[in-house]
Amino acid sequence: MAFQSTEHYIVSPELALAVNAAVTLEKPLLIKGEPGTGKTRLAEELAASLGRQLLTWPIKSTTKAQHGLYEYDAVSRLRDSQLGSDKVHDISNYIRQGKLWQAFVANERPVLLIDEIDKADIEFPNDLLYELDRMAFFVHETGEEIVAAQRPIVIITSNNEKELPDAFLRRCFFHYIRFPDADLLSQIVAVHFPHIQQQLLSVALEVFFELRELPSLKKKPSTSELLDWLKLLLAEDISPEVLHDSQKKGGLMPMFGALLKNEQDVALVEKLAFMARRR
Repeated sequence: MAFQSTEHYIVSPELALAVNAAVTLEKPLLIKGEPGTGKTRLAEELAASLGRQLLTWPIKSTTKAQHGLYEYDAVSRLRDSQLGSDKVHDISNYIRQGKLWQAFVANERPVLLIDEIDKADIEFPNDLLYELDRMAFFVHETGEEIVAAQRPIVIITSNNEKELPDAFLRRCFFHYIRFPDADLLSQIVAVHFPHIQQQLLSVALEVFFELRELPSLKKKPSTSELLDWLKLLLAEDISPEVLHDSQKKGGLMPMFGALLKNEQDVALVEKLAFMARRR
C-alpha cells in the first residue's frame, strides 16, 4: 500500500510517508496539528482509498477507555428481569460493542479513527496501552477474550491541548501536520474550487497569510476556514479588486466572519486597519 493525495484530499509528501510508515509498522499513527488542518479527513480519505470500513470513535471529556471496548447495560437487564423477559438469562444480550471491539472482529482490516484524544482525561491514553499493544481484551461479564483477527489501521488525532503520556507516545508513529505553505494551499483550493480565478486566489491567499502572521491574533484561521471564506467570496462574486482595496486601504476583509472567530481578533484587525488609514 502506498497512500498519496486523492482526488478530494491533498497531502504533503511528509504526511504520506508517515501514513505508509505507520501501516508498515502496524502502529497507531498519532496526528497532531492545528484544528482545521484535515486530521480527521485523513482517516476518511485513507479508508476510501483502500476501500475499507471506517470506524470513528469521537472522544469527549467524559469518554473512558472502557467505552471503546464494550459497555454492559445493567439498567436494561434489570428492567427486563422485572418484566419477566427470557433475555435476562443470556448476559451477552446486554453487552454493547465499542469501536475497538468492532475493529477487532471486522472481516477486513478496517481504519479506526480515535478522534481528538486530547479531550479525554489524562489517564485515558494509558488505559488503552494494553489493548493497542496486544490487540486483545477480556470481557469480564461473559468470561471471553476478544482477540483482533488482524490489526486495524489506527489513526489518532490530537489538537495538542494537553500532553500525552510517554508510554503512550512510544507505541505510536508520530506526525505533526505543519500548516501548508501557499503552493500546497493552492493545490488544496484547486480540489474544492477548480474554476476559481487565479487573481482572486492570489489576493485571497495574500490577505489570509497576512492575517495569520499578526502576532497578537488569538485564533489563527485554518485551512477549513480559508475554504469557507473562498466559498463566500465566490458566492457573493467579490472581485479581486475589491479584496485588494480592502487590504491596501486598511479595513476588514469582506466576509471576515469566516476567518475571525472572536471579538478580540475582530477588534485587533479593526485597530490595525484604523492605524493604516491614519498613515
